[in-house]
Amino acid sequence: MTVTYRLDRGALTSLPEASRPAVVPGSVRPGVVHLGLGAFHRAHQAVFTESAVAASGGDWGIIGVAPRSRDILDKLRAQDGLYSVLTVGDGADRAKAVGILAGFGHAAGDPYGVVAAIADPAVRIVSMTVTEKAYRLDPGGRLLLDDELRAQLTGHAPPTTVPALLVRGLLRRQAAGGGPLTVLCCDNLMGNGPRIRGLVEQALDVAGAQLPGGVAFPATMVDRIVPATSAGHIRRAAVALGADDAVPVVAEQFTQWVIEDDFPGGRPDWDRVGAIMTDDVTSWEKLKLRALNAVHSACAYLGALAGRELIADSLEIPGLPAVLRRFIAEDIAPTVEPPPGVTVAGYGETALGRFANRELGHRNLQVAMDGTQKLPHRLLGTIADRRKTGETPGWAILVLAAWMRFARGYADSGAPLHLDDPLANRIREALAAVPDTAPGVVGALLALPEVFPPHLAGDEVLRTELIRWYGELERHGVEATIGGLAR
Repeated sequence: MTVTYRLDRGALTSLPEASRPAVVPGSVRPGVVHLGLGAFHRAHQAVFTESAVAASGGDWGIIGVAPRSRDILDKLRAQDGLYSVLTVGDGADRAKAVGILAGFGHAAGDPYGVVAAIADPAVRIVSMTVTEKAYRLDPGGRLLLDDELRAQLTGHAPPTTVPALLVRGLLRRQAAGGGPLTVLCCDNLMGNGPRIRGLVEQALDVAGAQLPGGVAFPATMVDRIVPATSAGHIRRAAVALGADDAVPVVAEQFTQWVIEDDFPGGRPDWDRVGAIMTDDVTSWEKLKLRALNAVHSACAYLGALAGRELIADSLEIPGLPAVLRRFIAEDIAPTVEPPPGVTVAGYGETALGRFANRELGHRNLQVAMDGTQKLPHRLLGTIADRRKTGETPGWAILVLAAWMRFARGYADSGAPLHLDDPLANRIREALAAVPDTAPGVVGALLALPEVFPPHLAGDEVLRTELIRWYGELERHGVEATIGGLAR
């Protein structure tokens, strides 16, 4: 198929009917400000919102805010806000354009414009998909306050960070009588609604203010695998769509959104298009963080150490799927009370099937990044819960030992592994100060208070098992260690 059109409003009538957006771009007035124009939002919440507006109507167009880089923002503007979602891995490629983006903002270049959008009475939801570190919170939920952030919160510097944008937007909204608002975190943070409420309250306190009335912080659980878009994906999207799209996103077929139903200013009819609205997200998010995200991290760290590039490659390590199933059944399942009609083992099996989708091209190093931010929510809770009952969660400790080996910076072959983590310098300094041995590395990393709470850092059973597993991985490598466990 020869592509002759660039994706924009003028090309819509030339697209196959199945590939056209469910709403015409520019036809829906803004009701949502979303911080983060990354691929996940565009493949997940934006798709749900467009489908809900197509089904039920409503002024729920999305103002997409790019935090730093203008690259995606400028490309989307050039395409009249249109982009496509390329679904891969379950048959022929399918691409569908999305037209729900109704405006744009740039936090780094025009932070006061973003503040004004949050304060606009027509906006009733501010949602977010940013990195864990963008929230400036430590694992205990305390605001990581420095001079720059203090200046932004108190109005002495432009509000370019997420906490400052929220605080200055809320205060301006309150002053203008902007009405009720929902702040909706769509990131993989345990208890993300209460956690962001705590962030905002702490940040407001620094600003000398209190949380206005009529502001809600519902919890959510989001799930869809959305890998980085490659040049090959861009070519495939053009063929499947029938138009050149500079910013397509790639995703699996599976998608899930569980949302605490607390929206004082109203919301799109997401429940009409597959979202699960509930009074309590806790069981869903705990299940996902422990039985999906933690298993994803296990694949990433073990696979990266073994020299495998993709998550799907990791699952081809002999014996690893069996070890992961035991991790789910023996360590994770006893710590999770799943939602009605769901089993931990069944949920985990579905996750493994999704991870094996080679079409997604999900790279181990991509999943492995920001481990100090992710592991407290994904893995350490499982270990802590099992230790409270006197159990030793061997498989979970193996995964933690693999992260420690990964943080050291070398694969089993001796090839360097890039540590992309907000605490990377702290980790390197800590490791440089101790012997390069299992006890030295384990002791140095357990001493990081930002990652390990005192009850884990001082747990001698955990320390002993970490040293044992670290030593096994160091002596034999991942493949021999896992292969021996599977026999």
